[in-house]
Amino acid sequence: MNLNGLIVREAGNDDYRSLVELEQKVIDAERPFNVPLKEKGAYYYDIEKLISDLDSRLIVGEIRGDIVATGYVQVRRSKPALEHDNHGYLVFMYVAEEYRGLGLNKVVLQDLVSWGQQRGVTDFYLDAYAENASAVRAYEKFGFRGSLLEMKLNLES
Repeated sequence: MNLNGLIVREAGNDDYRSLVELEQKVIDAERPFNVPLKEKGAYYYDIEKLISDLDSRLIVGEIRGDIVATGYVQVRRSKPALEHDNHGYLVFMYVAEEYRGLGLNKVVLQDLVSWGQQRGVTDFYLDAYAENASAVRAYEKFGFRGSLLEMKLNLES
């Protein structure tokens, strides 16, 4: 399988239903790394806002009319202690299982980072579960490096 016929484009209102379904696939894929995620009714993103937000770029990768990848970057204010005023925050990174390992994640990342650079952004962040080795590897291939470890304590168990 290859990426011939791949179209990367900005998501629109007509993509809303497909994006909601893909969001659930992201949540399902991350559930093993975050057990407290709700079984039903969990959601991460305000997709309607992301589609219309001028400080965000939500894209889809399409092959033969099917959305097989997603991702978005949002320009955010950085903490005052940092040298950069703004940064790009990358999220909703998803590639359909049958298209993984073909470089589609890199295509999506390049699009989003380029969009951010056109807005003067030079620093980009994303979150990945440390145990999700394939995701971490994909981001490291692109040049990302670990910088912060989130730690949790759950007293209900």
